[in-house]
Amino acid sequence: MKYKIDVVRVRENSIQLNGWVIGKTPNSRASFEVLDTNKKPVSFKHVSTRRDDVSQIYYKKVYDQDYGFDIRFPYTRGENYWLVIRCDSSTVRVKYNEELIAKRSGVAHKRMEKIKDLMNMETVRIAVEFGKKHGLKALILKSKHKLEGLDSDYDYAEWYNLTKPSQGELERQRAVEFGCPPLLSIVIPAYKTPEKYLREMLDSILAQTYENWEVCVANGSPAGQGNIVNKVMDEYAGRDKRFRFVDLGDNLGISENTNAAINMAQGDFIVLADHDDTLPEHALFEVAAAINAHPGCDVLYSDEDKLDMDGGALFDPHFKPDFNPDLLTSVNYICHLFVVKRELLEHVGGFRHEFDGAQDYDFIFRCTERAQEIVHIPKVLYHWRCHQDSTAGNPQSKLYAFEAGARAIMAHYERCGIQAEKVEKGVDYGIYHTVFKIQGNPLVSVIIPNKDHSQDLDLCIRSIIERATYKNVEFIVVENNSTEPETFAYYERIQKEFAQVKVVQWEREFNYSAINNFGVSFAQGEYLVLLNNDTEIIAPNLFEEMLGFCQRPEVGIVGARLLYEDNTIQHAGVVIGFGGVAGHTFIGLHEAENSYFHRAMCAQDYSAVTAACLMVKTSVYQEVGGLTEELAVAFNDVDFCLKVRSGGYLVVYAPYAVMHHYESKSRGLEDTPEKVARFNREWSLVAHRWPEILQKGDQYYNPNLTLRRSDFALRDLLKEKIGEPYKLPQIEEKP
Repeated sequence: MKYKIDVVRVRENSIQLNGWVIGKTPNSRASFEVLDTNKKPVSFKHVSTRRDDVSQIYYKKVYDQDYGFDIRFPYTRGENYWLVIRCDSSTVRVKYNEELIAKRSGVAHKRMEKIKDLMNMETVRIAVEFGKKHGLKALILKSKHKLEGLDSDYDYAEWYNLTKPSQGELERQRAVEFGCPPLLSIVIPAYKTPEKYLREMLDSILAQTYENWEVCVANGSPAGQGNIVNKVMDEYAGRDKRFRFVDLGDNLGISENTNAAINMAQGDFIVLADHDDTLPEHALFEVAAAINAHPGCDVLYSDEDKLDMDGGALFDPHFKPDFNPDLLTSVNYICHLFVVKRELLEHVGGFRHEFDGAQDYDFIFRCTERAQEIVHIPKVLYHWRCHQDSTAGNPQSKLYAFEAGARAIMAHYERCGIQAEKVEKGVDYGIYHTVFKIQGNPLVSVIIPNKDHSQDLDLCIRSIIERATYKNVEFIVVENNSTEPETFAYYERIQKEFAQVKVVQWEREFNYSAINNFGVSFAQGEYLVLLNNDTEIIAPNLFEEMLGFCQRPEVGIVGARLLYEDNTIQHAGVVIGFGGVAGHTFIGLHEAENSYFHRAMCAQDYSAVTAACLMVKTSVYQEVGGLTEELAVAFNDVDFCLKVRSGGYLVVYAPYAVMHHYESKSRGLEDTPEKVARFNREWSLVAHRWPEILQKGDQYYNPNLTLRRSDFALRDLLKEKIGEPYKLPQIEEKP
């Protein structure tokens, strides 16, 4: 017999245990008993649960058996209890009391439990496959990151319990009277819904602290198979007139089933929900509060997490950015909770059956395209039940859904006048990569400041000329106070060898902003690429990937994905506030590792990208006055991006535009008192130029995530207060 107790919870006067048991054969069945201090039987509730993951690992096949369990029994403080598990001819007794439960809740114990979780056959198999594909160094790095993650002070379930509203706050919410209390219509398509899950969803709505709602359920179960849904809905409608339902008599498909539920709705706003998920008690209150705070909004969405099949554990939270149109074309990051104003829904139309499988993706695109104001509520307001056949738990089980998603993205591009060649599978199912059509053959001017380091410069230029598939490129090398004779000899050779290379002389002190502005004055291209001399192209389609975004009229800047020499991430976008200043995302993560919801491999909008490789329209560069020359060394690219954004343009990160970046060989480190003072002075200047983003937080990040690390980890509640105002630094006068 093998077994594992995954979760132990003490809830008021009861203990809850979740886990699994298997025997010698797939047909082995376990039995349970609970004993008290005197070894007398205690009455308990037992619910069997599917654990296909266990079946797959230990039996190499998924069997239609319930290997999981959820056991609850009454608990008296100070007493001992034993869970007795019997399977085949084996018996185990697991002891529980206050001291043991507290110990199991401790950091050290949880760390050991997490290590045990990693030590299974499936983990070993995945590790071997990863090592074969990416090499030993990458495997070691990934293992190191896994182990580092074990040292978190708490897991998500603990974090959620610390941040969710207290009972006192929930009671205060019930007493709030909004000036405009919108009627919220929760529309739910039902299809052969298990009674337990449907009741949990309906009960979670009944528990809401905001009461001006209605529930509209359309039962699309085939005739004779929908009796359970009808029975449950009859019961709830009899208790509360806010519950209404219609029996469609047959399955019309997910889109038409949902449309039938929408047609019943009488509310000011429509709230989309699935039949087997749940809402936390404060969900509708937060929606109503956001609507009152933003009276012009017509689309709202929230953060979400996942709920295990027995409903006892929350995991895998998705903390999202504010509206991010380019991220939306990479993945349906909005998903749940999604709320739309009735007038907008009537304008764009309901769900379309030709996109079944990704019908919500298509609907979200059409709503956000026409929305006047889109509000993101950075709180978990939806628990998405995860099971093996859901796209949440097993993407390949619904491959058709992702194919429909690709069609939804292409339909979005067509409506918006964006020309794309194709939408293909990205790093995983449900993550998309768009290949755009390049309009014409515009000249791209690459601006490269250089001081000596002619070998680095030569590698940079030759890698582009020889490997890049886009050929209409000119190079403006800005010579910056080089001292080595071979550097100038190289300039002569490279200009003779390649007519598209031009060297211009900068004869003043080092100032990165001024040097680039000077170089741009010689450029002839419609597009500019600011590029460090210590870079080397990896992706031959670098320019096509960047041009695909930059040609769109609403896009001003495009940044690339940059890797260190060992193929770990150097740059995958910039978040304002990282480290108290601004920093790159996912630094040090190997390119083969999964980032937070695959964000490192998703095209998306950011507040800033690095100028180590940055494409910008020449017209936009001139419109904002180029780089700010008061910022001679640090943060000039952050400031430049913020200037472009303030002009109404997007800054896009393009993950498939890839280069190696050998990191500031030419300039050196900030390692002297003078350099540190200059660094602090320039950051103070940026902070005072753009105080709002620092005080409110980066809209493309999330206030629930840490600013102390670059991996999108949970915010440490002991060290980082959510919503704490940023204090502007003092500006130091130049000596």
